[in-house]
Amino acid sequence: MHVFYLPELFAEVISGFKIDGCWATRVNNRNGYKRMTQMNTRVLLARRPAEHLVAADFSIDPQPLRALKDGEFMLKNLYLSLDVGFRQWMNEGSGDNYLEPMPLGEPVQSIIMGKVVESLNESFPVGSLVMGRTAWEQYSIADGSDLMRIIEPDSEVELHEYLCSLGPSGMTAYFGIMDIGQPKKGELFVVNAAAGGIGCIAGQIAKAEGCSTVGIAGGAAKCSWLKDTLGYDQVIDYKSAEPLELQLKKVAPAGMDIVYDNVGGPMLGTMLGQLAENARVILCGAVSQYEREGGHEPVANMWELITKRARAEGFMFSDYEDRYPEAIGYITGLLKSGSLVSPVNWSEGIESSGQAFIDMLAGHNLGKCLIKL
Repeated sequence: MHVFYLPELFAEVISGFKIDGCWATRVNNRNGYKRMTQMNTRVLLARRPAEHLVAADFSIDPQPLRALKDGEFMLKNLYLSLDVGFRQWMNEGSGDNYLEPMPLGEPVQSIIMGKVVESLNESFPVGSLVMGRTAWEQYSIADGSDLMRIIEPDSEVELHEYLCSLGPSGMTAYFGIMDIGQPKKGELFVVNAAAGGIGCIAGQIAKAEGCSTVGIAGGAAKCSWLKDTLGYDQVIDYKSAEPLELQLKKVAPAGMDIVYDNVGGPMLGTMLGQLAENARVILCGAVSQYEREGGHEPVANMWELITKRARAEGFMFSDYEDRYPEAIGYITGLLKSGSLVSPVNWSEGIESSGQAFIDMLAGHNLGKCLIKL
């Protein structure tokens, strides 16, 4: 954090300076000098979105950084993670008890990676790299709660991977597959939203565990990318003229052993209709439902869970906080061996966050979406 002191002689207020790319203005300090106060550009949730998120739902808000209180530390954010699940918490009724709806007029919540630049918290010293839940902003003030943890990066791994394959997306894929999916060699693994941040990692972990993998995505280009870049054995284009039910029967005539669901709604219902005996259904998300008004759509074929003696279970990656090192060790091994590709859809600058999130919800991304600050 840069602080400049100017004599009272230069008392006029001057704005428009930039420090490390951030706007700054002069304000009085207790000693009667002028102090250059760093500004923090934030992206606010300006209003409750209607059915589909639009740019006007966000606003850009530069604010001066306040002084730290005891127990707090300041992060200069390096990367912001865009995760579709945060869309539901923009609604007035988020439909869950995991997080409260995001307050209007406050920064949009997000998982971030940042570097501690100032600290009054011994557990988070200056220079530490930290991952946690803060917001769309250049700087964040935190107290160590909200999933905050210090990262000790491996020199052979790109730093941003700790928000991708070694962060929430990778851990969500890993724990869902290992704990709920419990894969066995030769089983058939099917994941929807397969080109998204979680789906693209999940399919590769399942393949590493010996499963035959099927990825579901929208459009011929995405499906080709799944096979050519991520190594899926088979792909399904749910946007094609052929109904999804018929395509599932072709790739899984004996039924699906493991289903990794990121979509929910009618697609999940269709997939439940093609389960194998003793199938496991991993309930990770419901991206098809986050922008619906009037509640989630019902899911068909729930009876199949009974007749197929199947198991369906939901979870949050934060449930496994004490096992993060396990997941990081496993996925790091795949990265280093070349057994896992971790594609990133990059945007740059805090002001790009809103449109990048809108584009992600529209399915324009291949892989994980990150904002570089």
